[in-house]
Amino acid sequence: MSIRHGLLALLEHGPRYGSQLRTEFESRTGATWPLNVGQVYTTLNRLERDGMVAQSGEDEAGHALYIITEAGHAELKTWFETPVDRSSPPRDELAIKLAMAVGATGVDIRAVIQSQRHHTVKAMQDYTRLKAQALAAIESGGSQERDDVAWLLVLEQLIFQTEAEARWLDHCEVRLIRLANAAGRAAAGPPTAPAVPAAPARPTSTSTSTSTA
Repeated sequence: MSIRHGLLALLEHGPRYGSQLRTEFESRTGATWPLNVGQVYTTLNRLERDGMVAQSGEDEAGHALYIITEAGHAELKTWFETPVDRSSPPRDELAIKLAMAVGATGVDIRAVIQSQRHHTVKAMQDYTRLKAQALAAIESGGSQERDDVAWLLVLEQLIFQTEAEARWLDHCEVRLIRLANAAGRAAAGPPTAPAVPAAPARPTSTSTSTSTA
């Protein structure tokens, strides 16, 4: 996740100080990716070094204010217009765990899948409940609609992600069952052909003389 670009997007709305940026970032994303103040100021220092933000005095409480520069506007525009790169997907702990569980001694991989499925379904239910609350807040008009809509988009992405994860876990379980069955058939060897009963002996033809009276 690009924290630097998130901060630049918030600074487009006007001068902000570090704690204010952290609060607005977490409000916009529903605190899904919490930040600490030190992380915010470290990012601001790097943005200032790169010429994308600049300090612009202080507010009445003595907080150092930051503003976005022309270079920062250009960087933010490029970020919005450029698709997120998927050529190097982020490491997924669950995928790594299942990959390592295959063939691991003393690990019941199906139990691992079942445990994760339970957790995934619960997370999906929690996200769905939060989505209903966000929709109610938007419809009531009693809160900051922009932040609620932003949070709703994040929630829906999390819902779609957990739904996909649940389907993938189902697929993994079916795949493992098929592989286990195939391994069992291979260990048993080729099927034995059914015994063919011997053909009955053909009757011998004999010439019978019949005398007529």
